[in-house]
Amino acid sequence: MRRSTSEIDKMRRAGRVVAEMHQATRAAVRPGVTTAQLDAVARRVLERRGARSNFLGYHGFPAVICTSPNDMIVHGIPSDAVVLHEGDIISIDCGAIIEGYHGDAAFTMGVGEVDAESRRLMEVTEASLWAGIEQLTAGNRLHEVGRAVQQVAEAAGFSVVREYVGHAIGTKMHEDPQVPNYWPGTPGPLLKAGMVFAVEPMVNAGGPGTRVLDDGWGVVTADGRRSAHFEHTIAVTDDGPEVLTLP
Repeated sequence: MRRSTSEIDKMRRAGRVVAEMHQATRAAVRPGVTTAQLDAVARRVLERRGARSNFLGYHGFPAVICTSPNDMIVHGIPSDAVVLHEGDIISIDCGAIIEGYHGDAAFTMGVGEVDAESRRLMEVTEASLWAGIEQLTAGNRLHEVGRAVQQVAEAAGFSVVREYVGHAIGTKMHEDPQVPNYWPGTPGPLLKAGMVFAVEPMVNAGGPGTRVLDDGWGVVTADGRRSAHFEHTIAVTDDGPEVLTLP
């Protein structure tokens, strides 16, 4: 679906709230902090900006952010029992709604000093996100995003998660079409100005296999190796991609 200028402006405002949630939670990450405390930080941003959460209550999800440490890929539930330790990595996924329009973005960062492979995993995953974003130009095809993401990740010796993908976004957080992080074998829809997508590579240090935890939410790597996740909400414009969730 193509969004009007006024719709994209509302999504831009939602995106600024998401960016502020990123800044606030990033600043709060340190050894000894619980993921529930990070959720509380994000809640205060939403309250301060008069925004609603698109995560809280989504199919029963109990928090306003997803916090996914180490081998957890996505959808981790914040908890008082999950304490961050020096050397961990943590993925934080945030969303906000302004006047009915959504923003959605994620980042992964280290807790204190992390090992070289974890640093490279995060760097490559973020680079794969930007390679995908560059494909969001009017006249291109949507699945070129996934081709670009996959090429960057696999060239570094990492693997791309298949079961969880990006998506169109607007008046709902998850809209069609989906945005695979790999080449699915078909070019996909023609990109037109006004389309808005959340592109979100999930890249594993080991194999691409995944497993869902008993809580029904958290998704971890099947081999127990680490995973990184980066995401932005992007509008396709006549002048190229506009990232709506940057600070």
